Amino acid sequence: MTDFSTLGFRIRTALRLNRGLRIVWRYAAGWTALNAILVLVQGLFPIAAFYLMKQIVDAISLLLSAGPGEAADYAPLVFWVGLAAAVALCAALARSLTEYTGSAQSQILSDKVADILHEKSVAVDLAYYENPDYYDSLHRAQEEAPFRLPRVVEGLIEIARSSIALLGIMALLFSFSGFLVLALLIATIPVAAIRLVYSQKVYDLDRSQTEDERKAWYYHSAMTGLAEAKELRVFDLGGLFRKRYQQLRETIREQRLALLRSRVARDILAQVLVAAVLFGSVAWIALRTVRGEQTLGDLVAFYLAFQGGLNYMQTVFRSLAGLYEDNLFLSNLYEFLELEPGVTAPSEPENVPAVMQKGLVCKGLGFTYPGEKRPALRGVDLELEPGQVIAIVGHNGSGKTTLVKLLCRLYNPTEGSITVDGIELGRCDPVEWRKKIGVIFQDYSHYALSVTENIWLGDILAPPDRQKIGEAAVRAGAASFIEKLPSSYDTQLGRWFTEGHELSIGEWQKIALARTFWRNADILVFDEPSSSLDPLAEDRLFRNFRELLDGRSAVLISHRFSTLQMADRVYVMKEGRIVESGTHRELIAVKGHYSELYHAQAKHYETGGDRVG
Repeated sequence: MTDFSTLGFRIRTALRLNRGLRIVWRYAAGWTALNAILVLVQGLFPIAAFYLMKQIVDAISLLLSAGPGEAADYAPLVFWVGLAAAVALCAALARSLTEYTGSAQSQILSDKVADILHEKSVAVDLAYYENPDYYDSLHRAQEEAPFRLPRVVEGLIEIARSSIALLGIMALLFSFSGFLVLALLIATIPVAAIRLVYSQKVYDLDRSQTEDERKAWYYHSAMTGLAEAKELRVFDLGGLFRKRYQQLRETIREQRLALLRSRVARDILAQVLVAAVLFGSVAWIALRTVRGEQTLGDLVAFYLAFQGGLNYMQTVFRSLAGLYEDNLFLSNLYEFLELEPGVTAPSEPENVPAVMQKGLVCKGLGFTYPGEKRPALRGVDLELEPGQVIAIVGHNGSGKTTLVKLLCRLYNPTEGSITVDGIELGRCDPVEWRKKIGVIFQDYSHYALSVTENIWLGDILAPPDRQKIGEAAVRAGAASFIEKLPSSYDTQLGRWFTEGHELSIGEWQKIALARTFWRNADILVFDEPSSSLDPLAEDRLFRNFRELLDGRSAVLISHRFSTLQMADRVYVMKEGRIVESGTHRELIAVKGHYSELYHAQAKHYETGGDRVG
């Protein structure tokens, strides 16, 4: 069994960077290579600086020791100072170029990681979005990965740069005394060990705080977003949400500060050791200089070299600890990228019928949501013939919307099958099948785009022909208000951006309907398509509904029984099952569940103007 607490495991983890480096090289190879060259070159400058400082001090000592009658030769001093200035200028230039290349690399990688997250988010099944564990994984990935990946590269390059400088310094110190090299190791290893241990603790704390972080973000978005803005004010929720946000942030902050205090305390003890070793070594070198065993230039050079060696040694170990920490946090990205969709195309998918000829059939269809014990659908049988309109009705929670999700292959059935023209949908590519279906969901989206784009999104494979988009708007009953907007079909919708125009909820639903009519699909699914429409708009929609369908099949889900009477067949759902089916008249005559639902709604209209109560 792996012991995650051992130093060996931590070092191996820090060095297992293949996956992250492949991502870096794939998206920013040129900038990474240029940045690496510049940083490595910088590793040579400190060695040159220490050597040049020794020569400058020795030249000054030689001038000071010259006798009164001797002519002073300043040429060596001028040469060494000039050379030192040139080296310093080159070092500054290399730092500036490194800052630019590093920034370019970092920004490219940050954008690419965001793109990778977006690609995966779009690819995973709808089931992940209905699972809080998915949001924890996504939160950890998007919070850390964009800046951790560039830091891995920076850490590796920094280790290489510091190692080059350190090797030169250690060779210089070893020429003086092997004791100084040993002293370097004694002073820096405790600092590195502390960093390594606390990298794991920081990672563990971050994972444990994920849900609290998301809760805090939820309260933040509720206080600053449009969706909750009205109720926030009407119900005076601002104070409550502020308090809960502050409590969460205080808990998160205190846990992090407690860990930081613990690390700082141990860092201070380690730095005491560093100071003791540094100045003990300085005292020893100074004593040898006073005895005449070394020159004054040796003293300055070895002091600077030893101090620099400490810094570079600490940098190497600190970077190693940083690599370990960064790689731990990158495992959040890898964990997210390893999520696999369950609704996928088979290796050799069957072709989806170009035009539905026989119809769609659900046989013994059953489905249970992941993590749930109670089935959402059980033994559902229904048929949809070409050009037919069927309606599905039932209580809230009876399984209507779940059935729509299965028809769209957003989920795979846990039992039974769905076939189109005899071909089981599971044997088809889900992307190709979805092109055959147009859907307006009950919780349709409001896109902060222009009117034209909002409608065009229903079928982005078709060119955004303004005339045809206008025809879809006419079918949805949206054309009349669109033409009154400030820029008609070019009007920016929503309040997210400048000059955005907000629509009423009924107008948004008409835009969503237009999006569905625009789609070139064999089957159109309407989940409560008139829930936000006024009675006149609803009447206009369903009065000519079949004409609007233009020969296409339709699945209509609605609680409004006035809209169900034009269906060829009505399926009645209860507790995940279809309990009745038939035409409106047939179901009323049976006096079953459908009749009960119908009369419960109709009685409010049949009482005329009489007041109840």
